Amino acid sequence: MKPVKKNKAEDPELEPLCCCEYIDQNGQKNHVAACLCDCQDLDEGCDRWITCKSVQPETCERIMATISDRLRVPWLRGAKKVNVSIIPPLILLPILLRVASWHFLLGVVVLTSLPVLALWYYYLTHRRKEQTLFFLSLGLFSLGYMYYVFLQEVVPKGRVRPTQLGLLTCGLLLILLALYRAKKNPGYLRSPASNDRSLSSSQMECLNTQGQEKTKGSPGPESSGGLNNRTPKDDLKGSSRMLAGSPTKVKEDWCAKCQLVRPARAWHCRICGICVRRMDHHCVWINSCVGESNHQAFILALLVFLLTSVYGITLTLDTICRDRSVFTALFYCPGVYANHSSALSFTCVWYSVIITAGMAYIFLIQLINISYNVTEREVQQALRQKTGRRLLCGLIVDTGQYNRGFLRNWLQFSTLGTHPFHHPAEDIV
Repeated sequence: MKPVKKNKAEDPELEPLCCCEYIDQNGQKNHVAACLCDCQDLDEGCDRWITCKSVQPETCERIMATISDRLRVPWLRGAKKVNVSIIPPLILLPILLRVASWHFLLGVVVLTSLPVLALWYYYLTHRRKEQTLFFLSLGLFSLGYMYYVFLQEVVPKGRVRPTQLGLLTCGLLLILLALYRAKKNPGYLRSPASNDRSLSSSQMECLNTQGQEKTKGSPGPESSGGLNNRTPKDDLKGSSRMLAGSPTKVKEDWCAKCQLVRPARAWHCRICGICVRRMDHHCVWINSCVGESNHQAFILALLVFLLTSVYGITLTLDTICRDRSVFTALFYCPGVYANHSSALSFTCVWYSVIITAGMAYIFLIQLINISYNVTEREVQQALRQKTGRRLLCGLIVDTGQYNRGFLRNWLQFSTLGTHPFHHPAEDIV
């Protein structure tokens, strides 16, 4: 029987879409103007909320799925979906900071609750192993909004020279460039195809060594036939087992999810769903993993951000709290709440201080790990298995596995990504 061909009018995916139309999650053509129409779950949830009845978790999930599917912006050849997680920072951050600038006590409450809410959302999404653009949106919008407040409230006071403004602007542009570089491929391991993808050089050498050993042992036809009938997946599994039991103790293992043999220090990210070379951690601030290919850009982004943030904080405090040191002006700046302009600038300064302190802690941990040639993923594993040596109350964890000395560790870090398929012998032995 010949398959029945659908007419072009019957299949919404084949019809041309205007800028306000899209194909919804049910496979039907919809319009952005109908975003509030025909939502039974939302109607039921509102009715139960008005009558003070509890709403089932499944209903809430369906409502959120419907909202995320219908939240779109007009675009060429169909409306584009907007990620819901990027909206809260765009709306809540300016409102909360302006509320915090009304009074000192409101500022304390708001600036204390913001990190608590961010940490709560982080643990919520981290426990569910979900990707989110909330933190990336919060970071980028915070940079943009702090720069906007600086231009609108600080620069007109006449204390900032053009060279200082230009230097701060260059720092902001460098942050964006470093973040763009850090968002690129961190060193993903590609999954090999069933028959067309060849093995790596190290795996081929191991398989050849295994074949030579079997030849010396005069294997029978049954064993040779079994070897020829194996699939590439079985070859990779056998290679992984042989590598683990070889005298050189090459630490390569098989990833069942990615269906590949991953090299030493590579890990599978459960959030990204792929293996990463020399994976350090999954960073929510860039919504990507930090691995072999982008670790240097990640460190550079942190360094430039810290320098630019401290410089912007210094310029702002020197403008709104004159004749005082930076540290003194942070805790004692009389008359700062006398007008809205200085109060908003002072509130943004404290918000920047909180963010800068958190990033400085991350930067310090990264410097320590690089100095001991250990990744954050290896630190967590060593703490769970109690195999690492803890120093300075647990701030430093030395696994002793890849540590080759301070200078050689930094030299190896400076050459990361230059030879993605070649690693020093210390990394695999």
